[in-house]
Formats: sequence, C-alpha cells, structure tokens
Amino acid sequence: MNTLPNDQFPEKPGIIFMGTPEFAIPCLRGLITEGHNILAVVTQPDKPKGRGKKLAVSPVKRLALQHNITILQTENVNDSEFCGIIRDKSPDLILVVAFGQILRKRLLMIPRLGAVNIHASLLPKYRGAAPIQRAILNNEAVTGITVTRVEEKLDSGPILYQEKVPIYPDETAGQLHDRLAYMSGDALIRFLRLMSKNKLKPIPQDHSFATYAPKIDKDMALIDWDLDAVRISCLIRAFDPSPGAWTTIRGKRIKMFASRVTDETSSDGIPGRPSIGKDGTFQVQTGRGVVEIREIQYSGRKRLRSEDFLRGFFLAEGTILGK
Repeated sequence: MNTLPNDQFPEKPGIIFMGTPEFAIPCLRGLITEGHNILAVVTQPDKPKGRGKKLAVSPVKRLALQHNITILQTENVNDSEFCGIIRDKSPDLILVVAFGQILRKRLLMIPRLGAVNIHASLLPKYRGAAPIQRAILNNEAVTGITVTRVEEKLDSGPILYQEKVPIYPDETAGQLHDRLAYMSGDALIRFLRLMSKNKLKPIPQDHSFATYAPKIDKDMALIDWDLDAVRISCLIRAFDPSPGAWTTIRGKRIKMFASRVTDETSSDGIPGRPSIGKDGTFQVQTGRGVVEIREIQYSGRKRLRSEDFLRGFFLAEGTILGK
C-alpha cells in the first residue's frame, strides 16, 4: 500500500468514497457538508427490488446524485479496467464504508495515501460482515467505531482511530446500527482533521484477540425456548429488524421483536409458555427466566405492538410456543 507520513496528509485530500447502504450515508454526508474533495463515489450496481423487480439504486448513489457527484458502479472493483478509471482520477485516499466488496492489492496501491475503512466494532473484535448483530447476540456492554488502514486480509489493518460507545439495555441491532451510523459521520471528520494535524499513529492490531462476525444466517433466528431469558432476549434483539427471530404458535410462524428480560431466575414454568401480564404485556417463560415481547409479526404481515396482536389473536390456555 502507498502511504505518506501523517505530516504530508492534506487537510482536504482527494477522496474516492466507496459505500452502499444506509450505514454509509452519514459519512458521505459529513464529507459533503465539510466541503471535502470527493473525486467520485463508488457503489454497488443497481439491483432488482420488490415484486416488480425494478432496478433500485443504493442509498449512497441516491445521495451522490442529489449532489452531482461522479458515480462509478461495477461488479468487481479490482478489475484492471476499473482500476484504470480510478488511477486516472489520481486520488489521495480511498475511503471505504460498508461497501460490499473486498479491495485487492491492485486497487489499494493506487491512492498515494492508501485506503481506510470505517468498521462498526472495536477491532480486533468482530471482524467481518455482521459486527453490530454479533455484539448484541453476545450481550456485549460496549462497542464502537474503528478506522483502519485497508489490507487484503479482512479488517486486519493497523488501527488509526477508535471511538467507544455503550450498548444500551434492551437495545436492538437496528437501533444500534442507526446510532453507530450517525456517530461514524462525526468520527470520520474528526479522524481526517487529526490526520492532517499529524496527531494519529497507526497501531497494529493484536491478532491473538481477533474475533469474527460472519454474515447472519436466517437459520440462526429460530428461538429455542429452553435457553435462558438473557440469551433469548439477546437473540431477538440481535435479529431486530432483520431477519427477525421467530417461533411458531399453533403451527403458524411468527416473528418477535423488541424484547426485554423481566425475570432472570425463575425456572418453575414450562419453556415457551406465553402469558399476558397485568399490564397487558406478552410474557414468555424460558428455560430460566421470563422474556417480555413488545412487538410481534405474522409472516408476511405488518409488525404490531403485542397488545394489538393479542386483540386479534386468541391465546388458548395451554399454548406452548414452538410446539
């Protein structure tokens, strides 16, 4: 990778921005607001979406169009022809935020300051595609944003900048996603300012502490009511909003969202047995403890508050979820 000492890092480097989903929007918007020199935005190709299979643009492309920024799209950013297009723009820096493709050496060698990546965890923990969901799933108390130099091995480059945040009690992956995305926009601007003032030095990651966050498999979302309430609530919140933790009720699949633990210790009930609390809440006994479910969705239908769901669904005595 080409790099320069920090004292040669310009205040407004020529940037190729690579990003695709909503998570990348605050970073791109921050660059635009601060008047950074964005040479081009690279985003994933338009893809068919919905029943009509009409081509849909990515959130990043939509924002770039609004600001008349040059947009580049390709199935393979490491292709020699595409690398030639990037080379012709003479970028100082490639900035990657939730882009969706792995950058190889041919591309990484082009920008004179190399490439940096914004990652939604405190590296070296949770390298990979699903750091937010995995942090919730594993009941972590803290997470954050890490800026690293990009190397060919995924999320393994030296750490340039980090910011920590607590994970709130009962926070869902969707809520944490939005909070970290918003935070990343400000963190990126702070990082660029500090780099231009020679106040940051690369810190190699200790690979012995690395953990991984592979892509979430829908098969993981089935709720096992024999587990304890804390683990079940973590699973429900980790898969909220997508893919949605699920169980069955009288043979029909339902998804459950926005959970919290109301009892961590009781073990005298039947795992999977639902009940309605005095305040109208939907409670489920687990292998150890009780989970409150605040939102429920029949497959293919609208997500509802549990109180509204129960108004239209008779909960028969003796019902056991998952049976």
